[in-house]
Amino acid sequence: MTEGLSLLRGFLDSGGWVLWSIFAATILLWTLMLERLWFLARVFPRRAQQLQQRWLARQDRRSQAARQIRTAWLSGAQLSLNRSLPMVRVLIALCPLLGLLGTVTGMIQVFDVMAISGQGNPRAMAAGVSRATVPTMAGMVIAISGLFCLARLDQQSRRAFQRLTDQLRHD
Repeated sequence: MTEGLSLLRGFLDSGGWVLWSIFAATILLWTLMLERLWFLARVFPRRAQQLQQRWLARQDRRSQAARQIRTAWLSGAQLSLNRSLPMVRVLIALCPLLGLLGTVTGMIQVFDVMAISGQGNPRAMAAGVSRATVPTMAGMVIAISGLFCLARLDQQSRRAFQRLTDQLRHD
């Protein structure tokens, strides 16, 4: 276990502070996405069932007031389904940008080595090139995997909302 943690720490250190920032964004991103998956699988079905029972228990489901109540309930359900998704989108967009920032800072390190030594020291330059490419790769990998999960979350949210809309139909 400690060997795995030391490998992770070594990898994160190889990308500098930018890779640590990507790691923090990744933890937040996947925490939000896992929470949404849990909500869609466990919490929302119970809420939808409660709303359906409340709707069916109503005597009046055809009046304008009943339609407004239905609309308010559906709006609340849609808000709860889409909570955190804007933040997930921002984090997905942020990861490649942080990776590009890592590229820039790594290349600045390469140019500093060249300016200080007055020549191209391959060993010193290799560290800068590594510091430039690792965050870029990590940011892209996180963003791509996040996009796949986000697409699934969007699809499941739309389906759950459509099912609820169908269950709360007018008589």
